[in-house]
Amino acid sequence: MKFLKQLIPNPTPTPSEPSGPHSSFEDLSGNQLEEHLAVARYGSFLLTDAVRPSFNLEVVPSAGYRRDVYTDKDNGAEVPVLMAAQTKEKLFDLFLDLLDPLGNEVDVVLESSHDGRKTDQYREQIDLPILKSTLYDFEDLLLNDGCTGIAVLNPRKELEVQFDEHKLLIVYGRELIDFEQILFDNRCDPSEGIRFITEGEHVHSSSEEFRDAYEQLSHRLGIDEYEF
Repeated sequence: MKFLKQLIPNPTPTPSEPSGPHSSFEDLSGNQLEEHLAVARYGSFLLTDAVRPSFNLEVVPSAGYRRDVYTDKDNGAEVPVLMAAQTKEKLFDLFLDLLDPLGNEVDVVLESSHDGRKTDQYREQIDLPILKSTLYDFEDLLLNDGCTGIAVLNPRKELEVQFDEHKLLIVYGRELIDFEQILFDNRCDPSEGIRFITEGEHVHSSSEEFRDAYEQLSHRLGIDEYEF
């Protein structure tokens, strides 16, 4: 089975993620671990190969979105946020649809945690149709690599769409009505009580093949060197 040529714990827990000493994976046998990691479907929701929830299922993956607020730590400014999860069969198309309200020219940030370190690479001013065409060629990487994320933004409109390494969709901006309509049209419904996989213990999956594909994508987008 292709899944988990490399298994790594979440490298940078956020405040909403558990950071205690005990892991639900610690006492598992090899067979138990393999069986758990082989499970991709939870009801009607199909996970990508990028990430798996805790063995005790603190969070059961499901589709939906909720409204939230991001608070800038430096200046205290608050920005409305939409956080969404969608089943694998619909996820990539939903991500591409969410890019449309950004406008015809966008900036791109590639995010990597390969080799256990976080890096961001920035590309300014790329035509959205060209970007979408490029991303189609790397659909497998973007869906299934737990060490690759991407953010697409329009600084002039103050809008940003993230497709993070957990394969969650996160939209930042003052005006989010168009994005909510796209979520609705893609059968991703509002659920204020939804919990996302990042809010419980989880593991990421990656491989050397995905790392190589990440570098190919970086090159295709005209980003030749890491920006730390």
